[in-house]
Amino acid sequence: MKSIILVSMLVAVAFAAPQAPTEPIPIVRQDSQVNGDGSYSYSFETGNGISADQKGDLKKVGDGEALEVQGQFQYPGENGNIQLTYTADENGFQPQGAHLPTAPPVPEAIQRALAYIATAPPQPENSQQ
Repeated sequence: MKSIILVSMLVAVAFAAPQAPTEPIPIVRQDSQVNGDGSYSYSFETGNGISADQKGDLKKVGDGEALEVQGQFQYPGENGNIQLTYTADENGFQPQGAHLPTAPPVPEAIQRALAYIATAPPQPENSQQ
């Protein structure tokens, strides 16, 4: 029993040991621009396939201004490239990507019940006095 614990501890120490340093990843492309009106844009790409682009503009919202941002980024994953596009504005952050989970479809029985309820006559209100 003691030998199993000792071997387990040695394996844990081996996995926790610092890894050998790796080569720095080069920046292949990098652009950015900041304008006096509050708008901006930037983009970059690295040597290992990571890239991102984003632009932001001030937008009139009600009596004030809000920043509207649109962008995308991608990086290599285990099953191919992962890509995400997004918009961030007065409605919040809205990401889109094939890897993001989606809601399951509504079961047919529930759809039929909702359609029936929508066509049913209104029910009288019960008023208790």
